[in-house]
Amino acid sequence: MGVAAVVAALALAVSPVSFVQAHASGGGFAEPGGTADPLLTAWAVLGLRAAGADAPGSLDYLRAQEGSLRSSTDVALVALAEQALGFRNDALVARLRVLPTGQIGETLNSTYWGVLALGRASPVTRRFILRQQTRAGGFAWYARGQPDSNDTAAAIEALRVAGVKGKPVARAVSFLRGFQRRDGGFELTHGRGSDAQSTAWAIQALVAAGVRPPRSAFTYLARLKREDGSYRYSARYVTTPVWVTSQVLAALAKRPFPL
Repeated sequence: MGVAAVVAALALAVSPVSFVQAHASGGGFAEPGGTADPLLTAWAVLGLRAAGADAPGSLDYLRAQEGSLRSSTDVALVALAEQALGFRNDALVARLRVLPTGQIGETLNSTYWGVLALGRASPVTRRFILRQQTRAGGFAWYARGQPDSNDTAAAIEALRVAGVKGKPVARAVSFLRGFQRRDGGFELTHGRGSDAQSTAWAIQALVAAGVRPPRSAFTYLARLKREDGSYRYSARYVTTPVWVTSQVLAALAKRPFPL
């Protein structure tokens, strides 16, 4: 191997953990050139903790930002991150309103996230989620919406927390597998093309379902790693590298939510 090849190989060995940690200030995380954001910070915390790494000061930062959270999904995401940092925030989790139908918050998506943050699902919420499964096996962001890979993955993780096994999970896994492309990656919706975040979601969901993720999915992610340790969103685009890399970290660790 020549000198140039050795240098390139060493550069590619830069840790994605180091990349994410380098974008923290005062406990909050920001994209390059941006400002700290509680939701991005929550994603960074989840990725780092999944990888066994620290996020100094992030718990204090997240707690200080709780008043800015608007949607139930946002509340659940931050609650999950705080739990990953060792703090069970009962006051924050109490903001996750469970409707008489079993839905949590405003959408189906917030229901999946709500179950993950609560760490449990009541019988009525469990039945509500199962009723949202389409004939093809997938789940959507909102009622009667088009099912996609990311929401199906989140629903699979929620079903795991709810103690659901058997046919509903198998059907969801089969639906999710239909989004894997020839390049090994998974796409959000059919025809959109593979991306790192959808692939990370798929890996986590398959682990949650007790299914071994395909090696080709990890190979796809490896091809997206950049010299600075971050991951591209896709083969064509580089965007929101802290967010993307944080999600990839959880997938590489094979850790579904909640951690």
